[in-house]
Amino acid sequence: RKLCKSASLQFRKEKIMSGFRSLALPQSVLLSAMDRKNNSSKRVMATSSEEKVYDLAYFLKGALAGGICCAVTHGALCPVDVVKTRIQLDPVTFNRGLIGGFKQIIEAEGMKGLATGLGPTVVGYFIQGWFKFGGVEFFKIQFAKNLGDEKAWNNKTAIYLASSAMAEFIADIFLCPLEATRIRLVSQPTFASGLISGAGRLMAEEGILRGFYSGFGPILMKQIPYTMAKFAVQGEAADRIAASMGKTQADLTGGSKLGVALASGVIAGVCAAIISHPADTLLSKVNKAGAGGTGSIMTRLGRIASEIGFVKLCTVGLGARCVMIGTLTAGQFLLFDLVMDLTGAEKFHFHPPATAAH
Repeated sequence: RKLCKSASLQFRKEKIMSGFRSLALPQSVLLSAMDRKNNSSKRVMATSSEEKVYDLAYFLKGALAGGICCAVTHGALCPVDVVKTRIQLDPVTFNRGLIGGFKQIIEAEGMKGLATGLGPTVVGYFIQGWFKFGGVEFFKIQFAKNLGDEKAWNNKTAIYLASSAMAEFIADIFLCPLEATRIRLVSQPTFASGLISGAGRLMAEEGILRGFYSGFGPILMKQIPYTMAKFAVQGEAADRIAASMGKTQADLTGGSKLGVALASGVIAGVCAAIISHPADTLLSKVNKAGAGGTGSIMTRLGRIASEIGFVKLCTVGLGARCVMIGTLTAGQFLLFDLVMDLTGAEKFHFHPPATAAH
């Protein structure tokens, strides 16, 4: 009797399940649809008929390439940055231009004076480059994926501007303490022997907010417009240079690819330097001990700006900054492309929908 009852229950269960199966999609179709949906969230169209995956590994490679290119270029140009910062902080003493500034520092402090602040420069800009370049790649791909091919191409400048602004804001949270330490070391060479001791003394004497983040407002005013101009101008310049050769950026290889990266980087760097220079001067000043007197950061910035004057704010040290940023930006885009190639990642590019998708 138990066997009969069990067989009866099994028969009824089979009938019920077969009824559900007759109303449902076939399992293979359902799984296939789910798989397509999951995969589509990780992909944007490539420059050919195939699809290219832009996943976590791609974004990490972009972040690593960004960290390396920023650390190397800023570290290599540390001597120029030292001279530029001294001119901004003390234009009365350092009044002989870029070359004269080099000679003055070497005479007073020796060659090691030109390497002041190298530690926080390399560490700070590796971290900043990680979040900046990695963030720009992440945000622009998300915009492109959500907007679709045609809208993304038509709005690529807006995408560059929005992506770079968001990425730079995140990067500056990590950069600001290291930049504050660097400027203090440059403005007061006897303040500390290096990054660790300098950051420790700054925090002990002035606290985290005043010591490390007094310049957060100016650094945002400097870095966000700078980065927005840098990526938007470079993207447009690279597209136009490639188009003049009858190609798109994705078609470029070897020497032509590196040449376009360098040329567009120089153009972007000079534009970005001019746009961000007033805020860069304020940042250098506000991190100097006692600058702007007491009060809130904005009050101190207002006093500094009124003391300097608008014209000097925009022009003092601008030549050195254009040389530095033009060279630096060209080097960054060159190194970024090289490191991405070495990691096996193919950089994302916008394309006209008529030729290919992203």
